[in-house]
Amino acid sequence: MIHLVWLVPFLPLLGFLINGLGRKYLPKSLTGVVGSGSVLAAFVISLLIFFEVRQPGFVPQVITLFDFISVGSLHIPFAFQVDQLSALFLLIITGVGSLIHIYSTSYMHEESNEGFARYFAYLNLFVFSMLILVLGANYVMMFIGWEGVGLCSYLLIGFWFKNINFNKAANKAFIMNRIGDLGFLLGIFLMIQQFGSVTFSEVFAQVPGLGEQNVILFGIAMLLFIGAMGKSAQVPLYTWLPDAMAGPTPVSALIHAATMVTAGIYMVARSNVIYSLAPYIQAIIVVVGLVTALLAASIALKQNDIKKVLAYSTVSQLGYMFLALGTGAYTAAVFHVMTHAFFKALLFLGSGSVIHAMGGEQDIRKMGGLKKWMPVTNITFLIGCLAIAGIPGLSGFFSKDEILANAFGYSKVIYALALIGALMTAFYMFRLYYITFSGKFRGTHEQEHHLHESPAAITLPLIILAVLSVIGGYVGLPAVFGAPHLLHEYLSPVLVSEHTHHLDHALEWGLMGLSTALVIVMIFIARSKFSNYTDNGAESTGLAKVLENKWYVDELYDAIIVKPLMVLSRFFQEGIERSGIDALVNGVGRGVKWGGGRIRLLQNGQVGFYIFAMVIGMIVLFVISLFL
Repeated sequence: MIHLVWLVPFLPLLGFLINGLGRKYLPKSLTGVVGSGSVLAAFVISLLIFFEVRQPGFVPQVITLFDFISVGSLHIPFAFQVDQLSALFLLIITGVGSLIHIYSTSYMHEESNEGFARYFAYLNLFVFSMLILVLGANYVMMFIGWEGVGLCSYLLIGFWFKNINFNKAANKAFIMNRIGDLGFLLGIFLMIQQFGSVTFSEVFAQVPGLGEQNVILFGIAMLLFIGAMGKSAQVPLYTWLPDAMAGPTPVSALIHAATMVTAGIYMVARSNVIYSLAPYIQAIIVVVGLVTALLAASIALKQNDIKKVLAYSTVSQLGYMFLALGTGAYTAAVFHVMTHAFFKALLFLGSGSVIHAMGGEQDIRKMGGLKKWMPVTNITFLIGCLAIAGIPGLSGFFSKDEILANAFGYSKVIYALALIGALMTAFYMFRLYYITFSGKFRGTHEQEHHLHESPAAITLPLIILAVLSVIGGYVGLPAVFGAPHLLHEYLSPVLVSEHTHHLDHALEWGLMGLSTALVIVMIFIARSKFSNYTDNGAESTGLAKVLENKWYVDELYDAIIVKPLMVLSRFFQEGIERSGIDALVNGVGRGVKWGGGRIRLLQNGQVGFYIFAMVIGMIVLFVISLFL
């Protein structure tokens, strides 16, 4: 099946073309079948490729379709690389992506025929772009997919483009990502200058020759990481992701779980040969990841919008993934990408089910007691909360425990701070759960009258994702369990520079017990505070107010970046462009017009004037000749 890998991105592309071009003519039923079916078919092919890749002795293969760029000695083919890492991401993208497509057939059913088809066309294009990103055999193809997901996120976040605030959120995502993209692009240029190639195999073969701590290598690693910071929402380029909630909820699930935000993790993991020789950049990645995890978790503690809590949770979990990458535990990072895709897609789609039942309401203070009306959503959402909190036996426990164990081996201080972040995760997730599903209903009578469980097209993906959130972690059992780490064995051929920290079994049991005990304590605290929550309308003060306002980071960016740039742009617009360049260009035009108007007067048709002018001219010529 590997030689047919081109079908995997082609099928969503075909879905995009059919739904995009036929949006005015296709009925919703056919649009849904084309949109969902194309991604589902891509998943089936990806599954067959995965089984072929996991065979013992499999050698990574490059499928070249055609020459893409050929300039001098630089040749960049349009080629797909099929190996253990790309095959795993294909499963995540198409598997979770197809569930989100199926869910969308019900969630977006209120849209007009044309809007429905436009939505699915964008969704298919999003999946296609992400598949190009992970399948590309060189950094230029990765960048094409990279830009593609950026464009699609802009289109989908601003899907309801008549709302000015949604358009602003789309613009914010697009612009902030361009900052990171510039870093990625400069990294590619530096790679071409240094290696004369951007193909993974050729670049990675030359990297060891540069030696550790080489300045060029340092620059490439840093520039690529800047790209990853933008796409995967790390400090300071994270503020676009929570605002991206403006788009439809399934879009949030797709961005947060299966596509865009995982791009940075994939890129750093794919470039593990480069990063293993750039220890200073790895240290920076550890710090950035940890700061992001803690900052976002602290903000999530006091958010009241159900999707905003999940959005800051995503930013925080991405921080953990980068923390793992920085410590050299690439498998742990990819492991958390996989488990996070299951439970975060579950949580977002669950929140969509809640919002759907509440008639669009997203403020959890106006919900409460929903478990009575929405049993499937309640159970699956609870499983998602347990998984992300790191309760033993669920997927999030295994992947997060692996990250924490590596953090402990890397630095005790880093571990302690990461553990605090994990405890905050448990607290804010169960605050969200108890305020939403427990206690008394706090909405309006009309909302209460319409409360109901969602249809099967919504609950079925929730159930499948809940099952995956439970069992998904068993591919990476800790060493203390005495079982093989299947994911590590599977990825070891491509993550050749992995550096994991092995702990004594007794110590590892102790760390697992400590984190589990503290997480359970945090859940009980959240239960005691919020299971019978009532909104007294009191305004927050002190630190709580600061957290509610997200540490005023948006206001800070506005003050030190946005407003100065607006002043500067107005200066260039008014002072340089209108009063300078435009005035000069328009002045020349007006001068020529005025001169033409004066010269036109010479052609007045009066013979006397012409004779007079001729005499004057002769006198002028005579005077000139007299002095020359």
